[in-house]
Amino acid sequence: MQATRLTLICHARTQAQKLARFPLDEPLEMDWQSARGSRGARFSQASRLLCAPELRTRQTAELFGTPVEIVDALRDCDFGHWRGMRISDLQKNQDERLQAWLADPRSAPHGGESVAQVGKRVATWLKTLEAQPGHVLAVTHPFVMRAALMHVLQGSAFNLIDVEPLSTIDLQFHGCWRLRLSCNDNERMP
Repeated sequence: MQATRLTLICHARTQAQKLARFPLDEPLEMDWQSARGSRGARFSQASRLLCAPELRTRQTAELFGTPVEIVDALRDCDFGHWRGMRISDLQKNQDERLQAWLADPRSAPHGGESVAQVGKRVATWLKTLEAQPGHVLAVTHPFVMRAALMHVLQGSAFNLIDVEPLSTIDLQFHGCWRLRLSCNDNERMP
């Protein structure tokens, strides 16, 4: 039986990311039209190309080819009334709510979706892929990628991590340890 392979790709940079702001349905910061299809060769063996419904993921997916299938389960977290707000403004005006949200994955003080709800949605979607062999390429959001990692690594995570020769893991400490996933310098988005 052929295995299922899933490659998750984070959408290209947006103005919201640059400004440390919760996202709206904004476009990419780059000229993606002139780069359509430019990244597809790396994943030419993929049997399906999926993306979240937001504009930034649809535009990024076109860098990898067409046709693109929009999958609602890949959508970004619903940040409720925090959409479009800068994190620094929340730290000044709603710091207790922000800290509660960061500390408790079941919390949703913004009136939107909790981290736990995103995790459940992504876990349910991953389950649907288990019976679909082939390579699936999915363009999505950092929250969805984190949720997928948490689902895969729960429990006995040690034996679920494959470390390839010459691979790297970037860890940074700024008050707490964080895992940083980045693209190869030779493959950065234009």
